[in-house]
Amino acid sequence: MEEEYPTLLDTFLADSEDRLSLLRKAGGDAKSLEEAAHSFKGSCSNMGALRLAELCNELEQRSKKRSLEGIEKLVGEIDGEFAIIRPLYEAERQRSLTDNATVRRF
Repeated sequence: MEEEYPTLLDTFLADSEDRLSLLRKAGGDAKSLEEAAHSFKGSCSNMGALRLAELCNELEQRSKKRSLEGIEKLVGEIDGEFAIIRPLYEAERQRSLTDNATVRRF
């Protein structure tokens, strides 16, 4: 499992970029926003990015209710939160690669 951890982190980072792109492109399409936010919320929650998951949940709920006023600001907050956590997950990936290389030598 430890050997797969860097791949999991890579997948999360790449998928997050894709989901952010979908959120930006969705504009006022409530259904697209809802689906992308739901998917992103789940992956963030699974990876421990709880603040990001909370923001995605808010976007999902607002999209369900078709309450889209100010939605661009919320998408911007999601974007900003990802910008904060991305380097942390990249550093974690690097650390896990270093740890795996050390373990294999023994």
